[in-house]
Amino acid sequence: MCHLDKEKRNGAGKPFLRVVAASMLLLLFATSVSRGEPLLLHGEFSIHDPSTIVKCKDEYWVFGTGRGLLSRHSKDLKTWEAGPHVFPTIPEWTTNTITKNRGVFWAPDVILHSNEYYLYYAVSSWGLKTSAIGLATTPTLDPADPRFHWTDRGVVVQTGDRQNYNAIDPAVTRDAEGKLWLVFGSYWSGIKLVQLDSATGKLASTNAPVYSLAYHGTIEAAYLCHHENYYYLFVNWDHCCAGTNSTYNIRVGRSEIITGPYLDRAGVDMLQDGGSLFLGREGRFIGPGHAGIISVGADEWFSYHFYDGEDNGKAKLGIRRLRWENDGWPRLE
Repeated sequence: MCHLDKEKRNGAGKPFLRVVAASMLLLLFATSVSRGEPLLLHGEFSIHDPSTIVKCKDEYWVFGTGRGLLSRHSKDLKTWEAGPHVFPTIPEWTTNTITKNRGVFWAPDVILHSNEYYLYYAVSSWGLKTSAIGLATTPTLDPADPRFHWTDRGVVVQTGDRQNYNAIDPAVTRDAEGKLWLVFGSYWSGIKLVQLDSATGKLASTNAPVYSLAYHGTIEAAYLCHHENYYYLFVNWDHCCAGTNSTYNIRVGRSEIITGPYLDRAGVDMLQDGGSLFLGREGRFIGPGHAGIISVGADEWFSYHFYDGEDNGKAKLGIRRLRWENDGWPRLE
């Protein structure tokens, strides 16, 4: 199983979309899969660029793009409620460092690490690579718990005119040895990877190497996981945010080493425009993007958002059972 831990044309954030959360009871999973179609998730709250879903006590939590970062929570993955913003007060460093940003943060990702929840998020402005990835931590996600409090940890990665890549779309993962890594990037020179300090959640060293993993003219929204002998890199190609005219599609490659090279099914390096099509447009399910994997019992499920061709191109969340072929490649039922 994968280690489960999870815009921006020219590096800017997608406009607020209507990604609707949630009905993932096991019975519904089984019913949907038996019909051979994605499970559609419905709810009254919208969420954009949802994070990996994590569990705290008896509730599931997901975070998304918004002012101060939005949160949603559910006991059954079916009925969702709005949770508190991560930052009721915007950290000063964000507007001081990225002067054109006014507190709307993008594409968060979260992981439970060392008994704390580490949440990474992007601070940027449309069309620029003057960007930063920040970190916030809390010992619990339960607002009723007296220990609940998000602590701003500041900048993790920052880019500007001197860099040829963009510090947005963070996704945090563990390697086979339990070490933390952060994959990120959009457009410019593509998807990057850095190792994190397991004690702080920030860069492992001041001059930590930045590894290049994948390139395409229109690439973003990376997600990285480990399964058996390989690391699998999911990325998005092409354009989102245009409803039924969106051309987003999910590509995948794999490597025996987390730093690459990542090759697709045909053996093409993802740094050389490689990337096997994993999920594209299927009927009403248009422009799938922002891959994630969640474990429910003994099963793995692949989550993504898509534009619904039967509902005016609204962005919704779909889930399909994830399987692994005998040759190790992932596929969807």
